[in-house]
Amino acid sequence: MKRRLGLLTGALTVGTVACFAALAQDAPTTPDGTPTYIVKDGQVDKGTYNGYRRFHATCHTCHGFDASGSSFAPSLADSLKRLSYDEFKEVVVNGRQNQGATGDKVMPSFGLDPNIMDHLDDIYRYLKARADGALPGGRPQRIGG
Repeated sequence: MKRRLGLLTGALTVGTVACFAALAQDAPTTPDGTPTYIVKDGQVDKGTYNGYRRFHATCHTCHGFDASGSSFAPSLADSLKRLSYDEFKEVVVNGRQNQGATGDKVMPSFGLDPNIMDHLDDIYRYLKARADGALPGGRPQRIGG
């Protein structure tokens, strides 16, 4: 029985590694492991496209279409020019409250929302591409697809 479990565990480990290797091809990162994007001829990689979709499913309500900001929340296309990936994750996971001239501004915590947390790297990719000026506004097209 132990031998069979060991073989099964080994098979799952190899399968898991293969799965992550396949995902890594669609999920570019910088040498330090920070998610990054690919933009070629106005088309984006799969992860950045998914980030666009996820951002516009939830975040645009406050942060505006194309992450350009609104009267409720700042432009994330501007904010990600200053925020590191770790700072971005901190705010999304834990939320933020700032006292502004017009009252409190509250960013809710999304740390328990799987629709955000399971796709946080992709949302970052999309926002970083917008912040870097590599991706204009509007719905991007996927590379090869």
